[in-house]
Order: sequence, then C-alpha cells, then structure tokens
Amino acid sequence: MTFFFGTIILIGLIAIGIPIGFALGLAGIASMFMLVPSNMILSLMSNVAYETASSYIIVTIPMFILMAEFLSAGGVAQDLLIACNRLMRRIRGGMAVATVLAGAVLASASGSSTASAASMTRAAFPVMKKAGYSNQLAVGTIAVAGTLAIMIPPSVAFVLYGLMTESSIGKLFIAGIIPGLLTALGYVVTIYVVIKLRPDWGPSKVKEEQLAATGGNGRVWPIALLILVVLGGLYTGIATPTEVGALGALGAMLISLLTRRMDRHSFTMALGNTLRTSAMIVTIIFSAHLFGYFISFTRITDAMLGWIVETGVSPTTVMLLVVLIYLILGMIMDQAAIIILTVPITAPLMVGLGFDVIWWGVVIIKTAEIGLVSPPMGLNVFVTSGAARVNLRDSFKGVLPFLACEFVILCLLLLFPWLSLALIP
Repeated sequence: MTFFFGTIILIGLIAIGIPIGFALGLAGIASMFMLVPSNMILSLMSNVAYETASSYIIVTIPMFILMAEFLSAGGVAQDLLIACNRLMRRIRGGMAVATVLAGAVLASASGSSTASAASMTRAAFPVMKKAGYSNQLAVGTIAVAGTLAIMIPPSVAFVLYGLMTESSIGKLFIAGIIPGLLTALGYVVTIYVVIKLRPDWGPSKVKEEQLAATGGNGRVWPIALLILVVLGGLYTGIATPTEVGALGALGAMLISLLTRRMDRHSFTMALGNTLRTSAMIVTIIFSAHLFGYFISFTRITDAMLGWIVETGVSPTTVMLLVVLIYLILGMIMDQAAIIILTVPITAPLMVGLGFDVIWWGVVIIKTAEIGLVSPPMGLNVFVTSGAARVNLRDSFKGVLPFLACEFVILCLLLLFPWLSLALIP
C-alpha cells in the first residue's frame, strides 16, 4: 500500500507540472517518511548527492552528448548521405536506403537519437524531395533512421540503464550491435515493400540517379576513423566507456573544425545544448536514486515475485505483460524518464524470474526506440517534421510501415535472446 501511495504522489507532482527530476526526488523523500526515521533520510540524501556527483561513469553521458552535438554542428550527416547515395544510386528507393545506412553509421558515433534525427533531416529531406519522394516516406525514413542512435552503440539510453541496474555498460553497448544492425536491415526491407505497394510515395528513378551522381564525394574517412576508435575501444576493452566517450567527443570536435563547418556560434551552441541536456539527466538520476531507495524499502519486487509464485503465472507471461506496459508508456512519456522510473522495479523482477539483465536492457531500449516514433508523442517524428516543415499527420502516416517492422524485430529479440548476447565475450 505504501508503494502505491508513493506512486500517487509522484504522478500528482508530474500532473501539476513539476519537472520529472524534481518530482522523483520530492516523491521519494515524502514517501520515505512513512517508512524510515527522518535522520536516516537526511543521511541517504547526502550519500546519494555525493555518489552521483563523484560517479566516474556519469561522465560518459555528457561526453556522448557532446560528441553528437559536435557531429551535428559539423554537418557530418551530409558527407555520410552523399557517400551512401552514390553507393545506392542504381536502386529505386536508393536514397531512402542511403538515409538508413547513413543513420546507422552516424549512430555508431553518436549517442543522441534526436541530434541524429535533426542532422539527418537537414541533410536528407531537401534531396529526397527533389528526387520525388512523398513527404510521408521521406519524413518516416529520416525519423526511424534517427532512432538507430538509441540502439547502436554508443547510446546514452544504455548508459542510463547501466547506471540504474549497476550492470556493465560495455556489455550493454556490445549487446546492442546485432539488434541495431538487424533493425537497419528491417528498415531497408520496409522501404522496398512500401515503394512496391505505394509507387506514388517513391521517387523518380532517373532523377534519383542524377542527384546521386552529381552530389559530389562525401568524405567518410574521418567518421570511419572515429567509429573505429569508439567501437574498437569498447569491444577490445582497451578503454572504458567514459574514456571512449571523451576520445569520441575530442575526435568529433576535430573533425568538425578541420572540415571548417563549425564556427564559433555552432561551437557555443553545441556546448550549451550539452550542458542543458546533461544537467537535466544528472538531476533525474540523483532523484531517481532517492525514489529507488523508497522502492527498495517497500520490498515491492519481493512481493511481486511472491505473488507470481503463488498464482502460478509463468515468467514468460509476466515478461510479455511488462513489455506491453513499456510499449504503452513509450507512446505518452519521454524515453529517458521511462527508463529511470521503471528499471529499478522491472530489472530486479526480470532477474528474479530468471531472465538475463543485459538481454532485458536491450528489450527495454528496443521499446524505447519504438516509442520515439509512436503516436501521439513520438519525439523523433516531432523533431523531423518540425525541421522539414511537414505536418504531423503525414509524418506519422509515413512512420506506420516502419512501426510494423519494429514490432517484428522486437518479437525476434524476445524469441531469440542470443541475438543480443552472441557478441558478449
């Protein structure tokens, strides 16, 4: 009963407009007064503040965000798109496929989905419109290509999950490689099917080839080198995720400066965006730990496991119900907030039921990826449609075929956990 009372306090605070970071902390502190002495609460607050501020791994978050911001300021997406366009120029729908490929490559050096989507929109949408793509297919393709940054490492979402569960961030990054590539392949197949079924959404093949052939030569070696450093450092274990993030941010800054595409204004904007986003996330993490202590004091996870044993509900059924809840939450809430709010409950529950904590992290990130393009709150669709100046109705219509693909891939990840765990040493 105490757990539900604390949850009602949290929901009430959010409903009256208090930011999620402050609402979590206030709800956690107020609820703990019902369970533990006040002097213990003050001690917990000081410990959480110290541990959050001194955590080495938290530095990973601003480093990956800074890397994404520098790459966006340097127009790296444009180079990637030009190179992928030339590679796919003889295929009908090649420009859309090139957008997905460019999104996958950009995701390998960017931990931010929204930054990736914004960069891809500026680079891809004007060219796709010239080639004759409909607004629906153009915006839909760019929006889903941006979501790859949440799954393909490095990913800020995986860092948040690792912090909440105290699991290896390096293993989480590696676990996201196969699901991320499988998702990109699914998008390519979806583009092919959509153009076959809806030719009016597709491009003029002749104009698409001409634009790809005259687009120049995109410079991909700088970003390829950056990806090699990031993924190579992670996979070989030479560097920690924090060190890799710092190297990646430095590399992204050098790429943008050497290509002379980042001026003083865009540099300052990149730093400002990084500071704002990082401060928000760290505040949420601090408050989430306080709320997490309240959850642990209520012993709600033990109670849920006991109830499952008593009722005889199978672990698979429970897991599928939790996944359904995540999909519903993804339609109405911010993905970072979902991870921070729910993982302290669901991760111990799934581990208690015998599921792997790394695999469960991939499943949660996949549901978050789906939420980024799901109506009515699909953040990537809002970002892409705003940058492209396309109405939301057409934008969400273009995303629907890709959502069908996402659900197929989610089912594959649920049925075959080895897809997530195969590369982990």
